[in-house]
Amino acid sequence: MSFIDKAKAKAEELLGRAEEVYGESHGDAAAQVAGEAHRLEAEVELEEERAEEAARGHGTPRPTDEDGRTLG
Repeated sequence: MSFIDKAKAKAEELLGRAEEVYGESHGDAAAQVAGEAHRLEAEVELEEERAEEAARGHGTPRPTDEDGRTLG
């Protein structure tokens, strides 16, 4: 994953978070669910890249809690 792909995934994650918060604050369940989907998709992309880098010996996987959320 190139730097550009990482930046796109992070932007998608932030967009998802914003959409999710908008849905929560305005009572729009569809926007909330769509935002959560965008956020989770981007988080998966970023975690896959971190795991690939760790497998190649270029980094370490980030620790997660029991729900799979990254810590720190």
